[in-house]
This record gives sequence, C-alpha cells and structure tokens, in this order.
Amino acid sequence: MGINCSTLAETKEQMLKKLSRVVPEIEIPYKAELVFKINQLKKEKNVVILGHNYMEPALFHTIPDIVGDSLQLSREAAKTTADIIIFCGVRFMAETAKILNPNKTVLLPTRGKAGCSLAAAITAQDVRDLRVAYPGLPIVAYVNTYADVKAEIDYCCTSGNAVKLVQSLGDQAIIFLPDEYLAKNVAEELGRKVAIASPHNYPELKDGVSIIGWKGCCEVHDKFTVEDIQIARKQYPDVVVITHPESRPEVVAASDFSGSTSVMNSYVKNSPASRFLILTECSMGDNIIADNPDKEALRMCHVRCPHMNQITLEDTLYALEHNKTVITIPEDIRIRALRSVERMLAIG
Repeated sequence: MGINCSTLAETKEQMLKKLSRVVPEIEIPYKAELVFKINQLKKEKNVVILGHNYMEPALFHTIPDIVGDSLQLSREAAKTTADIIIFCGVRFMAETAKILNPNKTVLLPTRGKAGCSLAAAITAQDVRDLRVAYPGLPIVAYVNTYADVKAEIDYCCTSGNAVKLVQSLGDQAIIFLPDEYLAKNVAEELGRKVAIASPHNYPELKDGVSIIGWKGCCEVHDKFTVEDIQIARKQYPDVVVITHPESRPEVVAASDFSGSTSVMNSYVKNSPASRFLILTECSMGDNIIADNPDKEALRMCHVRCPHMNQITLEDTLYALEHNKTVITIPEDIRIRALRSVERMLAIG
C-alpha cells in the first residue's frame, strides 16, 4: 500500500495518477513533498504507518503501509515487527495498538486530541454501574471506546464482527456498548429486542428484551437521514445506497447495503452498479472512488469527522521528526483491556 517512489518527481506523478478525481491538482505538488519526506523517514526509523479508511485521500493512498478498518488495523498492529507504530486514525485506535504492543512506541500524529464522540459517550464508571444494575450479564463494547472502558468489559467487537460475536454468546441477555444504533442494528439482524440505557437510567429486562444498549452515537453517522436517500433515489433512480451500521436503523433499512468500511469498499468494487450514495465519513467515499475509477459517488451527503480531520500529512511528518504524540496506557489498565481486545481478534 502507499506510494514508495525513489524521487519526488515520481511521487508527484503517482499521486496525480491516483488522486486526480478526489484531490485538487493544484494541491498535489505541495502534498507530494510531504509524502516523499515521510516515506524516506519511515524507512530510516523502522516505522510502520497504519491508515484508517477515514483518512483524507492525499494521506490514505500515499504513506500508510497498511490500510483498513479498526479490525484489520488491530490485527496488523498485533503482529508488526516495526520499532515505531504511527496510527493515522483517532485516539482509541492508537490506544488499541498500544494495548497489543506494550514494548513498542505508538504515535498518534496530531497536536490535538483526535478523540471520538462515540468513545466519549461511555466511561469506565458507567460500565461499573451497569455491572451493578445488571449483575452477571456479559458486556460487549464496540472498539470505539477508550482503554479504561475496554479494561472493564468482557468482549470487544467491531462493526464487522459485532453480529458474529453476539451470536457466539448464545441467546443469553447481554449489554452492548456504547453505540445505540449499532446495538439496534445488531438486534434487528438477530431478531432480538433491545432497550437503551443511559447514566442513572437502566431499563428492566422484560417484554422480551435481551440486549441492553447505551445512549451514544457517532456524530457523523447520526447526521444521515432517510430523506437523504429519498432525494438521491428521486434524482438518480439507478443509485445504489450503502451505509455504515453506526447509522440510524431506519437509514440502514432504507439502504441497499450496510457494512463496515472495509466491506463497503469490497461491495463497490464487486458491484455491477456504477453510481453510489455512500453514507459514511466523506473521506471514505473519496477513498473508495479513488480505488474504483470506473465508479461514481454522489456528492450529496459529505460529512467530515472533525476528529479524523486532525490527522494530516503535516502532523504525520512532525510526529516522525519529533516522536510525537506518544500513546501511554497504565499497565494495569492495559493488561485488563488486552483480554477483551484479544477476544475480538479471536472472533475474526
């Protein structure tokens, strides 16, 4: 993955070829200089760069050694031989890499926080309170959580393996955190009933409820509506609508396909359709189209994640040059969080 050219001129040429549909041509010479410097430095320092699917195209298609969704990148983080991991994603992702690699340096290339609205929706104390409210229930948490939360739960999952993991636990009642919409979409797929908890509000397990969700959501996917889909279908009757399962259940139901970011990419690649409405973080749509030049994405619902947007080529170069920002996790929390993360990886 990425562009690994021996000269700046070749780097610029490759970027023009790959990114002309999604990056303004006037920006490419400047960005090519950054890419060339980063790729030279990472070889010198034995660095692996992991790039999440939500990274801007000029970064995503140029400097990462490995790209993918949270699950793919967690797997790669678990087996890398590099001395330094630079995680081009948000903080909880870099924390997951550190959980799996306690003896390696993990850098989050931003001078901001690069947080996550979904991860911020749940705290370790919230999880402890839920255990008191629902004694004996296994707790599953989405990977979009911070390390101290992962330390309190039983199982971690991603949008790609959430259904599989819940199925592996049988028909017993469970707690599923922190994404309300993902919990509802998993419940819908499995034919189960869900009730949503929030701080100091714990619904009873009655009337067939077997999944307790949590009042949290992704600020990006929360913005998409059924009306967006209706407008697109009216203007473009041939459009294929794909969504992320962090979207509202009614949006998922109105779509043609819903899946994790990596599965989205595969779906577009293998579909005979030529026009898509991709309801997820806008850079993801650009990255899919850059990988599939024969396909078209409607520019109707572009929503940029303000946290992912903090990860730039400029700050990635700064991270390489100055060893910033180092991710640290207290060892007692890391050890307890490792259990739930390893279970996620084992489920596949």
